[in-house]
Amino acid sequence: MRASQAWLLLTIALLSGCSTVSYYSHVLRGGLAVLQAREPIADILADPARDATLKARLQGVQAARRFAATALALPDNGSYTEYSELHRPYVVWNVFAAPELSLQPVTHCFLVAGCVAYQGFYDQGRAKTEAQRLEAQGNETFIGGVSAYSTLGWFDDPVLSSMLLWDDERLAATLFHELAHQVAYVPDDTAFNESYGKFVELEGLRQWRLARGLPEQLPPDLAFEAVFIERMLATRTELEALYASPADDAAKRVGKVAVFERLKADMQRLVEQAQAGPGYLRFFATPMNNAKLLPFGLYHQWRPAFGVLFRQQGSDWRRFHAAVKALARLDAPHRLQQLQALQADDPSP
Repeated sequence: MRASQAWLLLTIALLSGCSTVSYYSHVLRGGLAVLQAREPIADILADPARDATLKARLQGVQAARRFAATALALPDNGSYTEYSELHRPYVVWNVFAAPELSLQPVTHCFLVAGCVAYQGFYDQGRAKTEAQRLEAQGNETFIGGVSAYSTLGWFDDPVLSSMLLWDDERLAATLFHELAHQVAYVPDDTAFNESYGKFVELEGLRQWRLARGLPEQLPPDLAFEAVFIERMLATRTELEALYASPADDAAKRVGKVAVFERLKADMQRLVEQAQAGPGYLRFFATPMNNAKLLPFGLYHQWRPAFGVLFRQQGSDWRRFHAAVKALARLDAPHRLQQLQALQADDPSP
């Protein structure tokens, strides 16, 4: 750990303005622990004593990493050339919160990342405590485990052991997504950042499959994820209309329950038809609420707009990334206007 790195993390911890010194101390310790656990992938591959399965997965990471740099024009740096063993299933747990009759997230503001619609914890117990605090204020909450994140280019992000719990396809797609955050990132605009990352993830995966002689169609589990996301976004739209209606709060609560009951019944049917993985039904095993819908709007809201922009740039990745950077430099109203215009040109239904 270089002194400059530790200084930067300490600065982020002490100067960001939305929470307590205790929280930032927790973030500092957690982030440092992840970075200090890094070891070069090249050293692991050269060590005959290391686990063969781990080495095979990391070789796959190296291949996807090269493809990201050469074919997708993503940053060619030290990120994902090292490995960190975490000894836990997630690196952080994100806490989302929203009011009972609104899909406007409770936001948290940070020095580098700006204001985002969640708060991350390296310890699951602390995440649960924060969720309870937010619930006591009248909010609904959702805790989502996160297997990977980006430090936005401030550090060389390692491959985390939590990422290796995925299959090779999802692992490669996540590398593409997280590297995109190093290309363009707008403080205070989570939907822009994550929609851009999601587009790079999915289009990058499509091209990665073609490069290996595989069909460009997503594998069944990832293909069903698109159906799942579409249904969740439709539910968001339905609830937003309900909450904005002139109905009184009691009627809105009744309507909200009905919307979630229809969603659960629809997803039960779709999961059975597609023989999708059990994780989808586990998602609905706990009560549905507004907070559980927040990640879907944030990660997918502008993805069609970025698809239009990609095609406008002749499907040239360098030109596309440059156009995204130009959007990122606009002030918020003009950026929103441009995204809406792009979305309007999307030919998909």
